[in-house]
Amino acid sequence: MFRSTLFSAILILAACSPSASIDVASRALPASDDLPPMKVFSTAQVTPPQRSNRQIATDFMDLSFQLESGRTIPRFTRFEGPISVRVTGAQAPASLMPDLSKLLARLRNEAAIPISLTKSANANITIEVITRKTLKKFVPSAACFVVPRVSSWAEYRAERRGSTLDWTSLQTRQKVAVFIPADTSPQEIRDCLHEEVAQGLGPLNDLYRLSDSVFNDDNFHTVLTGFDMLILRAYYSSQLRSGMSKADVASRLPAILARLNPRGEGLGQNRTRPTPRAWIKAVETSLSPAQPAMRRREAAAKSLWIAEAEGWTDGRRAFAHFIDGRLKMGTQNRKAFENFRKADALYAQMRDAQLQRAHVGVHLAAFALSEGDGEAAVAWVDLNLPAAIKSENAALLATLLMIKSEGLELQGRHSAARTVRLDSLGWARYGFGNDREVRARQREIASLSPILLR
Repeated sequence: MFRSTLFSAILILAACSPSASIDVASRALPASDDLPPMKVFSTAQVTPPQRSNRQIATDFMDLSFQLESGRTIPRFTRFEGPISVRVTGAQAPASLMPDLSKLLARLRNEAAIPISLTKSANANITIEVITRKTLKKFVPSAACFVVPRVSSWAEYRAERRGSTLDWTSLQTRQKVAVFIPADTSPQEIRDCLHEEVAQGLGPLNDLYRLSDSVFNDDNFHTVLTGFDMLILRAYYSSQLRSGMSKADVASRLPAILARLNPRGEGLGQNRTRPTPRAWIKAVETSLSPAQPAMRRREAAAKSLWIAEAEGWTDGRRAFAHFIDGRLKMGTQNRKAFENFRKADALYAQMRDAQLQRAHVGVHLAAFALSEGDGEAAVAWVDLNLPAAIKSENAALLATLLMIKSEGLELQGRHSAARTVRLDSLGWARYGFGNDREVRARQREIASLSPILLR
């Protein structure tokens, strides 16, 4: 299992600019020493799942008994007893240990999993920090990943061509290794911790239909949600154990969910049609930077065609519009804008897609800014700021705030613009990492504005 690089980065916005001849806004950036301190999120804002226990049971089974590749997992597996976690390898940013400690505290408190840090070489979960270059050499499409039965990068390299790392052959989980690059942003490291530790503990599949979960390859959610914690709590229920068959787990799950999530007993079930492998493949191709631009655009169009043919009106249809819009930016800006508006309308109808809507809102705000409509740009930002904050996405939050500051400049509200800009830089240091990346993102946003600031 691995966190994909296909969609892990915040979106590039410069292509929203409608004309290459437009005046480029120029604004002096503070020197590195003058950048504000890094901002971090404190208390997680967790929302319980918004659907019935019958649907959650279906989700649990689909997540737990199938790999992302479509292969069947023959038996239920998890760790049995207290779980220990250690960190090894290259020096990571100072943010790693605080973020890991917060994650483990949430797993203990929200998922009732007995998990804690250790320095022992016999840890159940080893998080090894390596360089991005080393990771990419062996798994080019991964931002980070988790594998079973090994405790080090050296063991992974020795076993990677054999059957040792096959999740489907496990009888129980005893040890797993999570590999994370050191030379990336604090947010990306935190996101890797959440997704890979969660998959090392529990479900190994991702489902595009889950709009409120990290167990979804669209990578909108990067911090464990209320749904995710419920799934993990059910995973470690005393009524389940490693080695159980799919039928055994299915028979016990309704009672487990009724106890853990009583509010889900009174909700109706929304039946979601299965996601065809053809649609998944089209999406993966359209998001892959390794593919030629033309092939990516064709794949995006195919994913949208399949979504329309299936009659979807959920997040999968919205995501297809979103991808198609992204790939039309810079060449067919009006069609890109239409796709973003359609994606926004679909996400707006969903109870649990505020974060997805915020990602779309970045583009709609950027379009408004590039057309000189500061008021609309600020309105789009203000609409989507709460979702960025709640999801703890500092990169998204910083980008929205940078757009807002430029929108305020267009309205002549220079003092307010400076205050918002300063706020954005603190979040950008967590979301984008080094100061060079922070400066590049601010220049990119400023270049969207059609005014020349002297």
